[in-house]
Amino acid sequence: MQIELLDQIRTQNPIVFNISNFVTVQDVANGINSIGASPIMSEEIDESEEMVAISSAVALNLGAFTTPQVAHIKRVGQLANQYKKPLIIDPVAVGAIKFRLDVAEQLLSDFQVDVIRGNAGEIAALAGIDWQAKGIDAGQGSGDLETIAKACAIKRNCVVILSGPTDVITDGTKVAKVKNGTPLFQLHVGSGDMLTSIVGAFAAVSDNYFEAAKAACAVFAVTGQLVAEELGGELPGTFSMKLMDKLHLVTRAQIEEKLREA
Repeated sequence: MQIELLDQIRTQNPIVFNISNFVTVQDVANGINSIGASPIMSEEIDESEEMVAISSAVALNLGAFTTPQVAHIKRVGQLANQYKKPLIIDPVAVGAIKFRLDVAEQLLSDFQVDVIRGNAGEIAALAGIDWQAKGIDAGQGSGDLETIAKACAIKRNCVVILSGPTDVITDGTKVAKVKNGTPLFQLHVGSGDMLTSIVGAFAAVSDNYFEAAKAACAVFAVTGQLVAEELGGELPGTFSMKLMDKLHLVTRAQIEEKLREA
């Protein structure tokens, strides 16, 4: 596990350009900033090329878009490909809402994504596998999560992160699992969106996106676990605040000591 990428982020301070979800935009920006990268957000299509050009990675969140904004997302994705910037997408609730799935399917045909980060319901939907998703939550299904993640990675020709109590990371062939974390992530709505953009920060300092995704999941999951252990109770508001603190202060040694991978 290349946890040393955390130190590289803090040294290089890469810019991560986000098309963000208005529900979680502040958490995402603060999360990127806390870990040592530099966030930049935009809702204006006319500045897309300049934004992509100055960035080291691009993260697209489909959590709260309108039809006119789809054109913006498409433009940014195509520019990321053109400028050869790592491109990460978060297909929020595509397993629950057909319109979102249709939009995501079209976007994924308009540009090539490097990493998809989603929960079981979202990844199953993009893999074309039946799963009973529940809104932004993973929902329920009987499929093997590793099989689902690999199927999505192969179909989309990218690295896939299937987030959950155990994160499954795969490029369709290689598979890694991160078993750290805390149930408090489920009580903090912005956690998944934060992870997606933090994956962008790791991809900005490594051209091996499988290793970057593994390291991002490890750092985020262990950091959340450390905070939860300090709290000792279900305090989602306090968790959110202290997660930002810990993302800024956590060390490579702390991550490596706590990490549980497979």
